[in-house]
Amino acid sequence: MEKRQELYAGKAKSVFETDDPDRLILEFRDDTSAFDGKKVEQLERKGRVNNRFNAFIMNALKEAGIPVHFERLRSNTECEVKRLTMMPVECVVRNIAAGGLCRRLGVEEGIALTPPTFELFLKNDEKGDPMINESLAETFGWARREHLVRARELTFQINDILQKLFLDGNLLLVDYKLEFGLFHGEVTLGDEFSPDGCRLWDATTREKMDKDRFRQGLGGVIEAYEEVGRRIGIDFDQTID
Repeated sequence: MEKRQELYAGKAKSVFETDDPDRLILEFRDDTSAFDGKKVEQLERKGRVNNRFNAFIMNALKEAGIPVHFERLRSNTECEVKRLTMMPVECVVRNIAAGGLCRRLGVEEGIALTPPTFELFLKNDEKGDPMINESLAETFGWARREHLVRARELTFQINDILQKLFLDGNLLLVDYKLEFGLFHGEVTLGDEFSPDGCRLWDATTREKMDKDRFRQGLGGVIEAYEEVGRRIGIDFDQTID
């Protein structure tokens, strides 16, 4: 597959066209940002680590019957993905209170949420990714109702799969965000799943093992990502065919 021009460069990833109209190349960079781009750094190995992490999770979800855009690893920092028509919304599930939920509602960090909460946010950096609901998404044409219903269903299926996967590594899946798009009419998981887009705590000590280490200046960000990966069976040194 031939890599062609760059379509989009986000905060930490770039997307490239290919000679196949149904396929794209997703490149993971070492760039790291927080607080809507107010804090930006480059962290050595981050692109490689997140590329491998995402591939492992996507393959696990695919094996469990979840439709995903991921096709295969292409290099240490690149993977091939299906070309989706993305819905500009983020689906967020929270299993434990943390982050924005605590700030908005004044609840204590660490409280188990039963049942888990589900929230929608509009992907719009200029507006600060505001919280929305299904009605707003449908009214403004961001997503169709039936696609949102399917995205919510898939999000909770993914929650069941990943909670168990991480717990087997003595990790708590605190919360995470997912993005979905359409591939030939089917709602399909897109973007990535890595410690950049979720919260993971050590189940015994509740040590933070995710991007909060960068946000809060705790240090050891990539080392924590690698530790999480090793616990769930990721080989970061595996050769790519």
